[in-house]
Parts: sequence; C-alpha cells; structure tokens
Amino acid sequence: MFTGLVETIGTVTEIGQRQNYRTIKIAPDKLFSDLSLGESIAIDGCCLTVIEFGKKEFAVEASPESVSRTIVPDYRGGSRVNLERALLPTGRLGGHFVTGHIDGIGTVSAIKKSGEAFELRVECPSGDRRYIVPKGSIAINGISLTINDINENKLTVNLIPHTRTMTTAGNFKVGDRVNLEFDIIGKYIARFLSQENRNNLTIDKLMDSGW
Repeated sequence: MFTGLVETIGTVTEIGQRQNYRTIKIAPDKLFSDLSLGESIAIDGCCLTVIEFGKKEFAVEASPESVSRTIVPDYRGGSRVNLERALLPTGRLGGHFVTGHIDGIGTVSAIKKSGEAFELRVECPSGDRRYIVPKGSIAINGISLTINDINENKLTVNLIPHTRTMTTAGNFKVGDRVNLEFDIIGKYIARFLSQENRNNLTIDKLMDSGW
C-alpha cells in the first residue's frame, strides 16, 4: 500500500529482459539506505518488486501484465520516474490509499497555467468514467491528486509548484501517456452498483448508509 506522496525521482539507467519479465534499473536522486530484496516500490505508481540493489541504483522487474497495462513500455534510458516505497504502519497517510495496481493509461490532453499552479487535463479510457468523482482522489503516475473538474472522459487536476518540483509532473507534455489509478473506494462502490442493481441499490441509498 502506498500514499501517492512521491519520495524522490529516479532516472532509468538500463532496461532489459529476463524470460518474460521486463527489468528496469533506476538510479534514485535520493538514495534508499535500507532497501531490501523483494521489497515493493511504486514506479510511477506501479507496484514492482526489487530484484537487486547497489549503492547507487536498484532494479525491479515487471510482469507481462504490468507491461501491458502501464507506461513501462515507454521507458528509455534517461527516463525520469516517480518513486515511493510502501507505507509503514507507523507512517502518516498524507495522500490517499494507493494500491500500486494501475487501472489504465491516460493521455495528457492540455496543460494550462493558472496563477502559480498549472491545470492538467487528462483523457481517460472511456470505460473508467464511472470511477471519476469531482473532488475525489486519483493517482497520476503515482502522484496523489484531487480531481477538480470532469468533462465526459476528461478530468482536470491542479499541479501546485511543490508538486511540479518534487515529482515528474513538471515535465508533463501534451500527448504524454500516464498511469492512472482511481480511488479504491470509488471502484468498490461502482462494483457494488453494477452487481447489486437487482436489489435496487442506488447512490442515494449508499449516501443514506454513510458512504
């Protein structure tokens, strides 16, 4: 489990293949002194397993499923990626619950300056529209953000200066593909609604029950 608060940025130094698995070597800007083999780490929000590490870099591997559902195929030597280690039981939940399981890939469709911040518009897969809630949470490339506006299958979030500086969000360009993970509570509610229509479950009933 993660929070969507990026700890540091890393640079992809090498990409390889081990049988059916894609291997990715990364040099983090801030070294992780106590990294261990088998540890889970979010790379642009995608939970991957550490398979080796040294003083200046570490390697993770991505399964065929992860490769097909994320922006891992877009990585090249020099690519910059967001890094977050798994949440400790004693840690603070400063963002929102992020599982590290990517729901789909979105496309940056617009970036507009708004005061000191920037408005980022992302086009989502059409089937994921039901998960998007105004003022709800979303993880974009592993960054916990708040959805400000929805227009059909496009959502808008604000990128404050701190977020643009401390994550790869400052490098986003129109046309970039990004990993999307929707809020887990919203996904559960959508699933309940789709499966329990025979019981006449509605949004109003969920709200009356405290959701």
